[in-house]
Amino acid sequence: MPQFKAPTADIQFLLNDWLAIDQHYLNIGAEGMDSELINEIIAQGAKFAEDAVAPLNREGDEEGCKLVNGSVTTPTGFAQAYHQYIANGWNAMLGNPDFDGQDLPYTAAIPVHEMLNAANLSWRLTTMLTESAVLAVDKHATEQLKALYLSKLISGEWTGTMNLTEPHAGTDLALLNSKAIPQGDGSYSVTGNKIFITGGDHDWTANIIHLVLARLPDAPAGVRGISLFLVPKFLLNENAEPGEKNAVSVGSIEKKMGIKGSPTCVMNYDGATGWLVGEENKGLACMFTMMNDARFQVGLQGLGAAEASYQGALSYARDRLQSRAPQGVQQPDQKADAILHQPDVKKMLLTQKALTEGCRALAMLYAQQMDVEKYTSDERHEQAKKVIAFLTPICKGFMTDMATEVTNIGIQVYGGHGYVREWGMEQLVRDTRIAQLYEGTNGIQAADLIGRKLTRDGGDMQQATFTLLSSRIATMTDSVRQAQAVSLLQEWNETSKALLGAKAEDTAGAATDYLHYSAYSLLGVLWLDMASAAAHSSNEHVAKGKANTCNFYMKRLLPRKDIHKSVVLTAADDLMAVEDQQFDYI
Repeated sequence: MPQFKAPTADIQFLLNDWLAIDQHYLNIGAEGMDSELINEIIAQGAKFAEDAVAPLNREGDEEGCKLVNGSVTTPTGFAQAYHQYIANGWNAMLGNPDFDGQDLPYTAAIPVHEMLNAANLSWRLTTMLTESAVLAVDKHATEQLKALYLSKLISGEWTGTMNLTEPHAGTDLALLNSKAIPQGDGSYSVTGNKIFITGGDHDWTANIIHLVLARLPDAPAGVRGISLFLVPKFLLNENAEPGEKNAVSVGSIEKKMGIKGSPTCVMNYDGATGWLVGEENKGLACMFTMMNDARFQVGLQGLGAAEASYQGALSYARDRLQSRAPQGVQQPDQKADAILHQPDVKKMLLTQKALTEGCRALAMLYAQQMDVEKYTSDERHEQAKKVIAFLTPICKGFMTDMATEVTNIGIQVYGGHGYVREWGMEQLVRDTRIAQLYEGTNGIQAADLIGRKLTRDGGDMQQATFTLLSSRIATMTDSVRQAQAVSLLQEWNETSKALLGAKAEDTAGAATDYLHYSAYSLLGVLWLDMASAAAHSSNEHVAKGKANTCNFYMKRLLPRKDIHKSVVLTAADDLMAVEDQQFDYI
């Protein structure tokens, strides 16, 4: 597989030509931010991803993580790359400036995060969870806890984890059993067993800050009785430095299909000392601050893996000679033509390209709305919150489903070579498969979208999204594409409204189809908008490439929405009619 090359040209097109980033920063009052600064950040981020992180990807998968005498070691070079990462300030990009963060816009940070995912998904995971932990501590912890821990988390001197899942309690946190007992001095004794903990232990930092869900002794049953606790690996001494080892241990490292360079740990808390984050019995709401950020970041994992697979497939298709193209000889100086000239191979590559670039546009639109939420306090802030809430399950669910399709196409382009280790394509399939599962499976994302974000909300979040995209369509200069976008968006809006009065079992049965129907429809709008903007680009390759890829998407990928739409409006009686024993052949 060729060396990863960050897609900076596409990112710069999205920022400068499509989102008009300078005007965006003026509109939201992001002082000191402009396209020149952001382009330099992205250029330096690309260099770090390409030179420091990507070369560790295959070796990290081969070597994996090891648990020796209760301590985890990560693959060779991982810790050194991390130390370079934090020394250059990358971990602090989004952090609160009161605690030494850089407070950059999300539109500056998200492209760097995508590139890191594409370069080395296993390596990126620990930094991702730390950034999410920063949000939870910053928003919900006491000033005392923030003074002790937040600066170190923002800088990356210490890392953070998310501890939800227990062996018997996955998505249904009402079944959670971990306990926290008050100690009379403001601390709590936390006892329980957690599984699937990313970065639960490693050799990168002097301390690891675990955010752990547990129940107080008299807590109400169900999710209303869950609290959140900050539990450090090492307790702090009088100088606020790591001192005595806390009663936290690693039971084992999970043996996994992929992301083998990332330590996924079974964590044991045996009366470990922790401190309450947020209010008693309100821990799930606090944790959702972390989870919602992580869900979008997992979507970026899918986007990154898709980009890496596309790059590999494109390079191979240009080099691999095999027979002659059906349209006639393309390379007369060679014994055969490159497979790139085969229409079916072009279709596979364009499918990868159209889905990847479409999802990148969705991610950057999401980042733009996070900027609006961060920097404004008027009605724009509230509208952005609604758009973000609605798009989160789509970004997480569709981008990771898309990544599984795109990375499998990558193997197909390589043929038999894609199935063997040396080319790196099969690793991308293995690594990205988990993204459809953690932070809430994609079925859960679909249920959240159609259940909470659409029907239970009365369509308010969906309407905010409709309004945002309508405003973008209104500025399009290509009248033909503009008319297509209006028609497509209006169809999606009417279909969404038709679901508002549906029965709960019918919407639950249609959830995944609605998520995919929405994603294909919205990506269609974004592609039409991008193609319109690209017509004015000074980069001829971008202008022609966007126009032709848009045409491909509209002709060959957008029709997928119609299959999903036909199911979205179908009752669930066929699903409910099948009883338990009827799944068997007896």
